[in-house]
Amino acid sequence: MAKPSATASALKPLQVSKVTQQGSLSVHVADQLEALITQGKVAVGEKLPTENSLCDSFGVSRTVIREAITHLKSLGLVETRRGVGTSVLRSSKVDARPAERINPTTVEDILHLLELRLTLEPAAAELAALRHDDEDRQRLEAQHLAFSNAFAAKTQAREEDYLFHFAIATATKNPFFQSFYKQWSQSVIPRAKLLSIDINPISSERYLERVQEEHTYILEAILSRDAQAARETMYQHLNRARNTYAQYRDQ
Repeated sequence: MAKPSATASALKPLQVSKVTQQGSLSVHVADQLEALITQGKVAVGEKLPTENSLCDSFGVSRTVIREAITHLKSLGLVETRRGVGTSVLRSSKVDARPAERINPTTVEDILHLLELRLTLEPAAAELAALRHDDEDRQRLEAQHLAFSNAFAAKTQAREEDYLFHFAIATATKNPFFQSFYKQWSQSVIPRAKLLSIDINPISSERYLERVQEEHTYILEAILSRDAQAARETMYQHLNRARNTYAQYRDQ
């Protein structure tokens, strides 16, 4: 029988606490993992335990662990590679930002709209998980693929982002969710308000990579008809965006 690798054995003493239902579970998990990484208790180059192991350690679902890992990626602390796992990249945070600077009035407009979306879209994702049909499934998968292709082509994927969220609204079978998106059109997507001259291609790419992954988790939850996970992943997606754009208030 093969001996366990040094990396695998180093992960066994990971000291974490099970989280409770108070507040966002994924935030509590992310905070603990972030502390372990920034304090050097999980060294650069080491792998984090598997999803299943982290689920057991924290006493939470895979959805919560995925959300926490996505947050760590947004801070530039870890990377995930298929077939390899999640490894620590650095011990200090590097935020993924969509732009170098944003006009203060634009920032407030973005935050007000995200506040509104946070009250509506988690419910829309939940309903889409419960009500989508085969046509919705095909539309959702097609729009997610379109976003991925636009991202790979180094564009800002504004239209593709909008159409993915509109497909979710359509899958609710409630015409008023669709009306909301039709009213705002692409301006509902924060990046639609950004000036090209203010966009940093490198940090923006990392930001869009995070968005793409969050879309993947939302799609998986909806198509698996996991209403609670769909609501939670959509909330975390929009809340992370709100927190990101709120940072521009301090510039």
